[in-house]
Amino acid sequence: MIAVIDYSMGNLHSVHKALQHVTNDLVEITSSPDVILKADHVVFPGQGAARDCMSELHKRELVDVVQEAAASKPFLGVCMGMQVLMEHSLEGGGIDCIGMFKGTVKHFQDHIGATDSEGNRLKIPHMGWNQVKHTQQNHPLWNNIEDNSRFYFVHSYFIDPVDKDIIAGETEFGIKYPSAIAKDNVFAIQAHPEKSAHDGLQLLKNFTTWDGQS
Repeated sequence: MIAVIDYSMGNLHSVHKALQHVTNDLVEITSSPDVILKADHVVFPGQGAARDCMSELHKRELVDVVQEAAASKPFLGVCMGMQVLMEHSLEGGGIDCIGMFKGTVKHFQDHIGATDSEGNRLKIPHMGWNQVKHTQQNHPLWNNIEDNSRFYFVHSYFIDPVDKDIIAGETEFGIKYPSAIAKDNVFAIQAHPEKSAHDGLQLLKNFTTWDGQS
């Protein structure tokens, strides 16, 4: 069974539908700690503001549940579900996050100019299709996905992990930033695989058959 964590901050039904499309396993949207911790795979989606995300997680007493799931079984973070795995986000004046990985979530406007190196105007949020360069080439979730394939993004903040070895993918948007991370049984991606056509569905399919080993 695959649990999609419900804390009122994710594109839940799109993620649920995409997962159902690529697997015959039961896919359940849930906020139940028991269901989440009994699941074989856990998906942690999210969108919106980090402060609201953490508020909802605390309200539903899910912070420890997310930490336990991410420490014990194949775990996929999506968009905000990747960002809040860091220690701290600078969004909204700053908010402490889950802290699975040391690092900070930063705003693009503090790190990029008005145009990229080719003179193209950059608008925040970073919205639309962009390439993901595989930096962990052999990770199982990249199976059957070509390097530099395009995924769909919508975000104004990016992660800056302390341990650069966890970076599994990078994307260019004014700067080169980590767009995917992976360590042990955890994989997380800033893009929305459920909105990323064939390659996004392939990543989700890879996840559903992944045993958590890299």
